Amino acid sequence: MNALKSFSKDKTTLLIDGDLYLYQAAAACEEEVDWGEDIWSLSTNVDAAKKMFNSRLQGFLEKLKAEQMLVCFTVGDNFRKTVLPDYKGGRKKVRKPVGYKYLVQWAQEVYQCHVQDTLEADDIMGILQSSNTHPTCIVSCDKDMKTIPGQLYRPMADELLTVTEADANHYFLTQCLTGDSTDGYKGIPGTGPKKAEGILGNHPSWDQVLQAYLKAGLTREDAIAQSRCARILRSCDWNWDTETINMWEPGR
Repeated sequence: MNALKSFSKDKTTLLIDGDLYLYQAAAACEEEVDWGEDIWSLSTNVDAAKKMFNSRLQGFLEKLKAEQMLVCFTVGDNFRKTVLPDYKGGRKKVRKPVGYKYLVQWAQEVYQCHVQDTLEADDIMGILQSSNTHPTCIVSCDKDMKTIPGQLYRPMADELLTVTEADANHYFLTQCLTGDSTDGYKGIPGTGPKKAEGILGNHPSWDQVLQAYLKAGLTREDAIAQSRCARILRSCDWNWDTETINMWEPGR
C-alpha cells in the first residue's frame, strides 16, 4: 500500500473519509418525484452532488491550510465479516443514495484516491496515518477514528484533535467493551461508555476487557472477535510486503 508514495513529505496530507462525505453529498442531492396516479421515482442530481463534494474537500484544504489530500473509499469485501458474519448486517436494509456507485467511480477518476480490497476506508486511513512515513491528518466525523494516534479533524464539531497513543488505545478498549450497534458488533450487552470507564479505570488494559467478558458469561473467543471488529487497523496490523492483514491479537 504505497498510497502516499507520490506525496511530498514536507507537507501534511489530508486523509479524507470519502465514504462519508460523498455519501452525504449524494443523499443531499437526491429528490423524490410524484408523477401522480401513485407513481413516485427517485433521482439524484449528480452534477450538484459533484459540486457539493468538490466544495467540501476544498473547504477541508483551506480550513487545515493543506495542499494535498488522499480520498479513501471502501470497495470490495470486508475482512471483519470473516470474524463476525453479521458485521454491518443491519446495513443491508439501508440502500445507498441513487447514483452513489457512479459518484465513487467519478471521484476515483478526478481525485487521488485509494481503495484496498478487504479493508474499509477507516482502515486505510488508520494504516497510512500510523505508518509515520508522511505527516498526515485524518478528516472524518466517525468516532472510531479516535482509535488512531495522530491528527484528527472532525468537521461536524469543527475540532482538530491530537490523539496520543494512550488516548487511542484507551478508546479502542472502550469500543471493545461497548461495541457499536451501528456496525453490528455488540461488545458486552448493557455496557455503555460510563460502565466501560469503570471497568478500565486509570490503567486500562485488554486483560480488564477479557475479565469483564468472562464475568458477563461470555468467552475469550467472544472478546477477541468483538475486539477485532472494533480494531481500526494500524500500520502494525498490515503486512506491507504481502498486503495482507496481521489479525489483531491480545498483547500485540
